[in-house]
Amino acid sequence: MSNQDALKAAVQAGYTFKGTSIVIGAAVAEGNVLSDAQVRIPLRTMNRHGLIAGATGTGKTKTLQGLAEALSANGVSTLLMDIKGDLSGIAKPGALNDKIKERHDKLGIEWTPSQYPAEFLSLSSEKGAKLRATVSEFGPVLFSKILDLNDTQSGVVSLVFKYSDDKKLPLLDLKDFKKVLQYLTNEGKAEIKQDYGAISTSSASTILRKIIEIEEQGAEMFFGEMSFDVNDLVRLNDKGQGYINIIRLSDVQDKPKLFSTFMLCLLAEIYATFPEEGDSDQPKLVIFIDEAHLIFKEASKALQDQLETIIKLIRSKGVGIIFCTQTPVDIPSAVLGQLGLKIQHALRAFTANDRKAIKMVAENYPETDFYKVDELITELGIGEALVTALSEKGTPTPLVHTCLCTPHSRMDILSVDELDEMVGSSELVAKYNKVIDRDSAFEILTNKLTVAPEESEEAPTQASGKATKQEEEGSIVGDIMGSTVGRQVARTVARELTRGLLGVLGISGTSSRKKKNSWF
Repeated sequence: MSNQDALKAAVQAGYTFKGTSIVIGAAVAEGNVLSDAQVRIPLRTMNRHGLIAGATGTGKTKTLQGLAEALSANGVSTLLMDIKGDLSGIAKPGALNDKIKERHDKLGIEWTPSQYPAEFLSLSSEKGAKLRATVSEFGPVLFSKILDLNDTQSGVVSLVFKYSDDKKLPLLDLKDFKKVLQYLTNEGKAEIKQDYGAISTSSASTILRKIIEIEEQGAEMFFGEMSFDVNDLVRLNDKGQGYINIIRLSDVQDKPKLFSTFMLCLLAEIYATFPEEGDSDQPKLVIFIDEAHLIFKEASKALQDQLETIIKLIRSKGVGIIFCTQTPVDIPSAVLGQLGLKIQHALRAFTANDRKAIKMVAENYPETDFYKVDELITELGIGEALVTALSEKGTPTPLVHTCLCTPHSRMDILSVDELDEMVGSSELVAKYNKVIDRDSAFEILTNKLTVAPEESEEAPTQASGKATKQEEEGSIVGDIMGSTVGRQVARTVARELTRGLLGVLGISGTSSRKKKNSWF
């Protein structure tokens, strides 16, 4: 049997599955595309996480686009981090050209132009539905980790949350948190000393500086109402196609702390909200993180540990995460070991260090008798990759030099008018882009400090038409429950149980006190 026939037999045996699978290309042997040796990925293993790696210009983004299309066509929703701004074309059909025709003739796979249901989301001033979360939803532990605080400073943050809980002061945005902290270290320090303890001015000053640091990266646009409901990420259209949710992040490339903060919030929210799925036939959501090194760049050790732990656990919720980056070494080894799908595009060896790095990369892949992996990685053409996945039994499939399919949607960006039309007709934009700035801790404390002392003393002795203290507190709670936060409160019990689990597993590290106003 020739080497080509042996490879064909190995691919046919290793990539034939009982359940639904998606075709991503066909094997290549001695420069020939083997149309009868198709490379597939079982749909049920797409929640086992994955990696798309390769040098700039080798086709990583198009591979990501093709996978998202295939998942959508099979009723699986996806979330794409569009760092470079070149994924919007997935909402419009592609156009056949000579290169696409030549490639698919070799693959023996029909190519038809297709478009897919898409939603555009934004963390900043980019067009799309705004992604926000309240400070309360983070809770004191995650908020402290984001700010990279020590134990003493984290204790101060917990005190601020506790005081805000007890006094019915909603912490919605960063100015709310800063106002409470400033109040407790100035006008309110005598009030809290006995019941909560004193706050040192040095700790408070450090926390404020840390908040200013993330504000400078645009975090003030992220913290606030209305909070994004992650269940809106798993919608299907009337044809049963999964929505492709595209977060437009082209203006946050130089803001790694904001990006890692957002990712931690998103993953923790999904973990806390989604039910356990077990071993289902297909994932509920697949998240593609382009330029994945930005998540871990400048992230503190505590924040990295948090991310790594959630990534390990989130698979049981039916969620897969696929990292897209230049080299596998961009991903921490603890995360890299969790990745079942690996699609390795070409790497370039310009220096001795490059060659050493490529040898290390080659060791991350299954052993094979068909290729010299460290040499082949430098010879792969555009739209070609070394592929290995997990079989339905959870074992690695053979490593295959693969000629990849071309995306069926537009491999270019939408025009300004096309994007405006889509954003203007979006249900999520209509839902989340309303400006909400209701009275919260900032307004309540500001009002308290401006009311004359004598007016404050007279208030309880007014005529019976005035509300009692209990009625006032009930009114405040009623206002909170009637606002957008009401839906968050409805999930409190489930979240508290989740927080207990995360605490046991080292994610939250939160204290055992009951958090009345922490819904995250």
